[in-house]
Amino acid sequence: MELRQLEQFIAVAEELSFTRAARRLHVVQSGVSAAIRSLERELGCALFERTSQQVRLTGAGAALLPEARATLHAAQAAQDAVRAAQDTLRGTVNVGAMASVEVVDLPALLGQLHARHPAIDVRLRLATTGSAGLAHALQSGDLDVAFLSLPEHKPAGIDARELATVPLVLVVSAAHPLAQRGEVALADLAGEPFVDFPPGYGNREVVDRAFAAAGVVRRVALEVPDIDMGAALVRHGLGIAFLPAFAVARTPGLHVLDVHGTMLRWSMHLGTSSARRPSSALRALLDLVDLHVLAL
Repeated sequence: MELRQLEQFIAVAEELSFTRAARRLHVVQSGVSAAIRSLERELGCALFERTSQQVRLTGAGAALLPEARATLHAAQAAQDAVRAAQDTLRGTVNVGAMASVEVVDLPALLGQLHARHPAIDVRLRLATTGSAGLAHALQSGDLDVAFLSLPEHKPAGIDARELATVPLVLVVSAAHPLAQRGEVALADLAGEPFVDFPPGYGNREVVDRAFAAAGVVRRVALEVPDIDMGAALVRHGLGIAFLPAFAVARTPGLHVLDVHGTMLRWSMHLGTSSARRPSSALRALLDLVDLHVLAL
């Protein structure tokens, strides 16, 4: 069993496509297919169910996947140790983040990492399933580090450090009837259409928990994974929203209301796996994070 075979197996398992796996690895598809067949012969079992329509992991393939990832991580750690002794940092860091989070200046962070260690490759994934998806990717080994919002009780297998906490404020359009009031209660909002992030995003969870604790049912009419889009929808009268305070300042036409007895706060965390030792490349990135946390 070779590391190359395991790398190709992981690529097919994650992409569920031999074509996409070959494209990701920059090799020909026939080479990937041959490597998987060779691995299956060596193990004496099928790792994938192949049809003309789809590729799926077998039970044996699902059992092999975490072990294959652990083996590649161990091999990477061995390479890192040698390279560190030679004062040359190399390797790959898989980074996850959300598209509209402004707690960390991610481009500046990655730019400084590249300037200091040009041999480190960064793979950036912007979440489509919010913090819940990023946490799952950390647990499975798809990501090495993620900027995400975690609940009060962080998921097993994740080390998290809070980077910043931001107040969430209730906003309505300047023309909304509630704009004439200085303060409301959560119960006053039961009939209002809300603009919010989809389930799985940290700020959505904060608001959902607050309404559940108050015994108030709310209606989320529009779900958008983008803070500025949410603010614009509110400004045009399509709903009301709890948004990070920093987003309100840059969006004209919004009115902020106090919510009686309620103060919502949303936190951004730096998450890594507690089950895997960080590589030298990952440690180099982690050392720079605090320099790029923004004052909001």
